[in-house]
Amino acid sequence: MTLTERLIAAADAHGAPTYSPLPVVVATADGAWMTDVEGRRYLDLLAGYSALNFGHGHRRLIDAAKAQLERVTLTSRAFHHDRFAAFCAELAELCGMEMVLPMNTGAEAVETALKTARKWGYRVKGVPDGRARIVVAADNFHGRTTTVVGFSADSRARADFGPFTPGFDIVPYGDAGALRAALTDETVAVLLEPVQGEAGVVVPPAGYLAEVRALTREWNALFVADEVQSGLGRTGRTFACEHEDVVPDVYVLGKALGGGIVPVSAVVSSREVLGVFRPGEHGSTFGGNPLACAVALEVIAMLRTGEYQRRAAELGAHLHRELGVLAGTGRVTGVRGRGLWAGVDIAPAYGTGREVCEQLMDRGVLVKDTHGPTIRIAPPLVIGKEDLDWGLAQLRGVLGLRRGAGTQGVP
Repeated sequence: MTLTERLIAAADAHGAPTYSPLPVVVATADGAWMTDVEGRRYLDLLAGYSALNFGHGHRRLIDAAKAQLERVTLTSRAFHHDRFAAFCAELAELCGMEMVLPMNTGAEAVETALKTARKWGYRVKGVPDGRARIVVAADNFHGRTTTVVGFSADSRARADFGPFTPGFDIVPYGDAGALRAALTDETVAVLLEPVQGEAGVVVPPAGYLAEVRALTREWNALFVADEVQSGLGRTGRTFACEHEDVVPDVYVLGKALGGGIVPVSAVVSSREVLGVFRPGEHGSTFGGNPLACAVALEVIAMLRTGEYQRRAAELGAHLHRELGVLAGTGRVTGVRGRGLWAGVDIAPAYGTGREVCEQLMDRGVLVKDTHGPTIRIAPPLVIGKEDLDWGLAQLRGVLGLRRGAGTQGVP
């Protein structure tokens, strides 16, 4: 057995089988490139589902983490620490909001947003106790907690995990008429991804987010934008909602906020909304810890330059032009996305999404499939155009098109 095979066998023997990863074992990484335990190099076109927006081992983020590691890493929220105030203030300013409630993972942040919306509904809107309802979109992905999978359309996520939490109404994504029909006086929030990631990088129809904003105002409900994957530069703007000049009531953030180094998430909103909490009603031992705050502060500083948003917009336009050419060949049946983020539907004659991912892996490119025929492309925002073009050439090769037919010339 190779070292790769031995390590995968050991993982299968002792790790719960909740994932089906590609058979590659990464040992080191730098920028947009990863190297496995056998010394083979791979171009990372997934970026940890947007957790690695700034690439692997970005020097500014590593230095910020190292400096904080030497000082203090955890106090719990039983005590104050000297990085917390700056983190909350600067993240609130980046979002154009007033208050921050920090957590760790994206799923925790979504759960926090749900609790926030319900408490706001009872305390501020005046919904009768136990009657609050939240509208969500079909084909959503907000995490894998029991509450969240209860309103998922994915049978694999739901099977054997009930009974589920009541109080959710599911409407088709992108259908403002269906949303209007679902809203009532007991609706406290509408929870949406501005771009649906796990569903295949689905962008809503033009004007949809603005209609959601108008309807939530009309019905005095919170617009909660889950920007865990779409936010912090991925789509060419700081937040995907900005493409329609929309500001939600609540941002849910995660993934890239931790720079690919530590899990950092947050709910960011107004004082009216987050001010409903009282001590003891919600919290997290690790949420807002000193190490997390130090790394996230550096992420915020990097986003303030606008450099990464510009790169995502410019390289994203190039990416979508190239993918549009593939769509014209018949090998690809659909392309969607925004910025450096794309969902590519593979024609059945050329394999499933998983099979295409495995063939790309053999050529030195790592992507991930979703929902059968679809592969997702989401490179780190630091990727160079030459590397991106090389990766796209490998996709053309897998699909039997000229250019990029082999792995010669790996940068």
